[in-house]
Amino acid sequence: MKRFGMLLGLALLLITISPQAHAGFGIEGDLKIAYIMGSTRQDGGWGESHGIAIQAIEEEFGVDVAVTEDVPEDTVRVKQIIDLYVRRGYNIIIGNSFGYSDAFLEAATEYPEVAFMNAAGVTNNQKNLESFYLRTYQGWYLAGMIAGAKTETNKLGMIAGFPLGLVNWDINAFMRGAQEVNPDIELAAIFLNTWYDSVKEGQASEALLEQGADVIATDLSAASALNAAEQLNRFSVGFQIDMTRHAPTGHLASVLLVWAPYLTDTIRKIRAGEWEPSEWGAFVGIETGSVALGGVTGDLPDDIRARIEEARQAISEGKFTPFDGPLNNQDGDQVVAAGESLDDGALWQMNYFVEGIVGTMPASN
Repeated sequence: MKRFGMLLGLALLLITISPQAHAGFGIEGDLKIAYIMGSTRQDGGWGESHGIAIQAIEEEFGVDVAVTEDVPEDTVRVKQIIDLYVRRGYNIIIGNSFGYSDAFLEAATEYPEVAFMNAAGVTNNQKNLESFYLRTYQGWYLAGMIAGAKTETNKLGMIAGFPLGLVNWDINAFMRGAQEVNPDIELAAIFLNTWYDSVKEGQASEALLEQGADVIATDLSAASALNAAEQLNRFSVGFQIDMTRHAPTGHLASVLLVWAPYLTDTIRKIRAGEWEPSEWGAFVGIETGSVALGGVTGDLPDDIRARIEEARQAISEGKFTPFDGPLNNQDGDQVVAAGESLDDGALWQMNYFVEGIVGTMPASN
């Protein structure tokens, strides 16, 4: 009996210290969720995609999400808003801007009992803060297949914000997808050094159209690129939300950012005390329904439609990535050998265009 008691005590001790018994991070009390946004929920792109996620959270958990919009990427200002929410009892705070990263890390350290998540952020602490983003390049590869099949001039154009890894992979994946169905394709890419400027986006799109592009893709939020293409009876590809309404005739597809799967799943884990934030952040894609195509044109040959679905399925199952080798850069130098693929670190550091793209990649600092 004494031996049994000793064994029982040892078993309880092992359960206590066992990694499997670690419950993860959780919150006390009812869910109180706040969302801090760099734009409005009606901006027609990035903000609207998060607005859709906010609605999904409210419906899933039966709560009202408090939202502060148009918050600049100023660490002091963001931290002030977080402080106010914490004082009011909010225990889950979500942001949607790279420029909020430092403020969220500071707040997560100061308020260890509060859960923090930040879209496109770069700070994580494996305790109560996780940055998250989507594998947008997966959707852009599929969109490229559509564009490559529809172009008549074999010239595509794409406008984008800044030469960052998470932008460069969209441009390169779009080209890779187009090349998969049309090896003769050429893609001209332009960086505008802004995340939103409807005038600049329209002007750049018009310039690409004048150079012979008959498909214009935007990696930004404004509808200007689609409007420019529609006026000339050319094709267009949207981003972040379904942009069909801006180009009802020429819209081929939009690459959708679907934040709800990650957010609702994470909030469920937080509520259950089972959240274990990754030291690298969360990086999800087609396999969770977080990246998708919307408003896909019905005017596609059956064989192309079948190939797109086959590629989508292979990506979802982890059997294929848009950056499987062999892969050459713009200068013809091999960056990925046959049989190999880029890992996540190489994706985030991508600072080159792939072969076939016309444009200048700014030098890395």
